[in-house]
Parts: sequence; structure tokens; C-alpha cells
Amino acid sequence: MPKTSISEGMVNKQMKMTGLSAWILRVLVVICLFVSGTVAQRSATDKSQAPGILPSGLGEAVDHDIEAIRDASAKFKTTEAAEAAGYKRVTDCVEYKPQGAMGYHFQNNALLDTTLDLNHPEVLVYEKMPNGTFQLNGVEFLVPISAWKNAEAPRIMGQALKKAERLGIWYLHVWTWKASPTGLFADWNPDVNCEVASSMQH
Repeated sequence: MPKTSISEGMVNKQMKMTGLSAWILRVLVVICLFVSGTVAQRSATDKSQAPGILPSGLGEAVDHDIEAIRDASAKFKTTEAAEAAGYKRVTDCVEYKPQGAMGYHFQNNALLDTTLDLNHPEVLVYEKMPNGTFQLNGVEFLVPISAWKNAEAPRIMGQALKKAERLGIWYLHVWTWKASPTGLFADWNPDVNCEVASSMQH
């Protein structure tokens, strides 16, 4: 076969490969744009479905953490799901009038250590509704005082945990599912109702 034909064949093959590469690149760009748009849309949807919670007004870092907690705890909308994952009810409805209430605490003892993880809160906080079902209102991060050896308080979401000597814990409530007029990290939520629950002080 003449050398010119071999050269032309190689050039044509190269051009076909270049065309294929360009096509693949275009497809990848389209996929990336689609994925980014979907993520952005999901984030925007999450915020629109959390009035009074997102945006928090405390900065993007806190908003990102709230979204992470909501994503991780969405599967625990029912107490049955929480109990199946190792969370057990440890209180009745905790209330402190006139400041408000916390609700029912479901605690996972396997998570009680010195590690704080947005995706694995130690406590899930519920409110009992008039129809007898439980509504997930938020989470609580706990560290046993006996396990914490640092002089500084443990921290998460840019917040120092509060010390409850009587209970032997460092704790921080986060109202990720029910907005609290007193603030995202407030102990008591005036909008939480304990009318059919026995109350106890935290």
C-alpha cells in the first residue's frame, strides 16, 4: 500500500478520535451542569421548606450545618424509626414555664463519648401531638462531663456546649425541625407544648 494512503488513514483516524473526545467532553460538561443545578435546586428547596430555621441569620457555615443535621435526621421523623436505630426514650416531656418546653428526649447511649458529629446527634427531641403521634423538633448534642478532660467546653456548630452539673452532661439543643422564637440554640421553645405530659426541669 502506498505510504500516502497509510498517512491519510492515520490522519482520518486521529480526526475521528479527536471528534469522539470532543463529544465525550461535551457530554461530561452537560452532566456536570445538570448535577450542579440539581444540588443547588435541592438546597434552595430545603431552605424554602424550613421557614424560621433556614436561613438562620447566623452565617453560611451554620446554615450548612443545619442542612447536614436535617439530612441526617430526616429518617427519624417517627419515634419508631429512631428506636430501631438505637435511640431510646429517656424523659417525659421536659418543660419549664413560662420559658417553654424541650419535649421528649430519645437518646442513643452508643453515641455518648467525646466526639460530636452533625450526622449522629446523641439525642433526638420530639413533641407529642394532639393525635398521639410524635413530631421531630430538633436534636441535642451531649458529652458526658466525666469523659471530657479539656478545660474548654466541647464545641459544635461554632457553639460551646452548656454544662449541666446535676445531669452530668455538656449539652446543646438545636431546633432544626421546629423554629424557636427564642433562637436556634435556645434550651426552651415557647412553641412546644407539654400539656398532656408530666414535666421535669432540665
